[in-house]
Amino acid sequence: MGIRSIERAMNVLQELNLQPINTIAQLHARTRLPKPTLVRILKTLEDAGYVENDVREGGYRVSALVTSLSSGFHKGPLVVEAGRAWAVAITRKHKWPTAIALPDYDGVIIRFSTVPDSPVSPFHSTVNRRLNLLTRGMGLAYFAFLEGEEAELITDVLRRSDDPENVLSHHPAELARLVRKVRANGYATRSSLVEPRNSNTIAVPIMGGSGKVLASLGLTYFTSAFPSEQEACARYAPVLLSAASAIAEDLERLSKSISIELDTPAVE
Repeated sequence: MGIRSIERAMNVLQELNLQPINTIAQLHARTRLPKPTLVRILKTLEDAGYVENDVREGGYRVSALVTSLSSGFHKGPLVVEAGRAWAVAITRKHKWPTAIALPDYDGVIIRFSTVPDSPVSPFHSTVNRRLNLLTRGMGLAYFAFLEGEEAELITDVLRRSDDPENVLSHHPAELARLVRKVRANGYATRSSLVEPRNSNTIAVPIMGGSGKVLASLGLTYFTSAFPSEQEACARYAPVLLSAASAIAEDLERLSKSISIELDTPAVE
């Protein structure tokens, strides 16, 4: 492969890192490379293990192997990789869409969704959707398990916001009661005061080996399918909690595996 070809491949890999899912048309628009060239580059990167062709999402994504290219890689994308199969399995069995959300300053962002796999999804797409920490199930499942200074810092940020969904941050006693309830139950749900009201989300935290909350896993259903929120939670909260525990275990193994790869010297 010539120097120019390597440069093009690295440019494509860099573009792939900017979005969770990339189509050939999107990459063509951003890189100005001919589509046949992009197809060859993507096939080469896929064969090398750096790129995955996700037919469900209709595009290409980077794999965890890209961590071997940089020591600055964080655990966020690894959570998605560890949780993807579990999220898909839940949807295949229970039909409702599931999602994995990662923290983003004063909110969370959905980075993986099984909407394409669900025959009964309330939404057409949720990937890259940003959710509030106090009113949305996936946001609250993350926020409620924050500890110490981090929880205080995020609460202060929410308190300075003029977003109406952050109003609870101005009522410490009420917010504390909500956090205690979520922690006691092990899961959170979407506030009944926000839209859409024809659906609800049950969400649980995904914890790291150190006990730190890393992400949240949620399942969304039509409220008309159940007599009450309690019945839906009784059915699906245990499923989500079990999956979150398994994701945490897989994440630990994946992290160790990548650490070994990074620490192992190359054989000359």
